[in-house]
Amino acid sequence: MSPSSHDPAGHRREIDPLALYASAIDTSDYVSQVAPLVRASVPAVGDLLDVGAGGGQLGHALRDPAGRWAAIEPSPSMRSRLAGLDHPPRLIAADWHQADEPLGSYDTVLAATMPATMDEPEAFLARCRSWARRTVVWVVPAHAGPRGLCFAGCLPLEWHGEDETPGVDIVLRGLSPPSMPRDVSFADWTFTGIVPDLDELAAYLADRLGWSAADDRRARMHAHLALKAKRDPAGFRLEVSRKSAVLVWGKS
Repeated sequence: MSPSSHDPAGHRREIDPLALYASAIDTSDYVSQVAPLVRASVPAVGDLLDVGAGGGQLGHALRDPAGRWAAIEPSPSMRSRLAGLDHPPRLIAADWHQADEPLGSYDTVLAATMPATMDEPEAFLARCRSWARRTVVWVVPAHAGPRGLCFAGCLPLEWHGEDETPGVDIVLRGLSPPSMPRDVSFADWTFTGIVPDLDELAAYLADRLGWSAADDRRARMHAHLALKAKRDPAGFRLEVSRKSAVLVWGKS
């Protein structure tokens, strides 16, 4: 095993957690499983505002070629990625609190895997509705398992320690009765990440979990990931079963 898996200060590539997640969504079946549910509830997307667009995979699949597509995205690395797409969105360098898009300026407002849906559901829904002419769509985790740390689903609960309550339950209990969505549907999909170096990923996860350089779990982390990984031409493939809920609101 290379020293990088033990030494959090070792010389290795810095991993951007947003880029790591976005690259895994690229190689997952997330869009192919989730997008049809959104289209079933929103057959005419029209002008689309993608709030917290991340890598833009779902927004790009849903965008109406005849309509406008804009993305609110605070992360410079994700904005750079979005700008590189064919037919990229208009980029808004802000978070949802600061974005000052005109009221009622988009037919559909999309928010997929946004922490705000669980952290501030009422306030975030009000903001989304203020921008929407017709429809608001949220895509939130619906699996019983970790949601925060990327690839935590490959780890034992005693290692990652995350709340494993399905995200959709947190969202719905945080909304008042008048704010409940008109439609809720579910999609099963597989989170599939391909990483070039298991040592690098093991060290990254151990660092994010706050393990010291002397923690013997660092060596066990690599062994654990190696048992779960499948060889791939690009490195190592890790897969985790996931479920997402698609929540849809009409304009109030």
